[in-house]
Amino acid sequence: MSYKYEYAGFWIRVGAAIIDSIIVAVALILIMMIIAPNVSNNFSGWTWADWLGQILSAIFYIFCWIKFAGTPGKRLLRLKVLDEQTGNNVTVGQGIIRYIGYIPATLVLFIGLIWVAFDPKKQGWHDKMAKTVVVKEL
Repeated sequence: MSYKYEYAGFWIRVGAAIIDSIIVAVALILIMMIIAPNVSNNFSGWTWADWLGQILSAIFYIFCWIKFAGTPGKRLLRLKVLDEQTGNNVTVGQGIIRYIGYIPATLVLFIGLIWVAFDPKKQGWHDKMAKTVVVKEL
């Protein structure tokens, strides 16, 4: 990794995730109000709008990682998601694997995300699966 970077720790990544969650939630609420105004969720199962929201979220996150080396929350906090070996922006494949990697990382008490706090490269399980690192610009 280049001398211009240091690995981003747990708490700054939590802050970025909170910012991103707010942005995504507001955007999805607005989108759903426009394209699915009459869909109600009775909590008995997923509707097509729920699936669409998940797909749009995945596209947003993966696109941001590939194109901008980070989501708005990460970029506001001067963080980047990069390929572990080259330091370049992630590939489409890495973005997809990283996104899917959140599933096992969160399944058991979020241990795969908490892992960031103890890992030498500050990688969560999703980072390890995709061979990515989150770095802080100095």
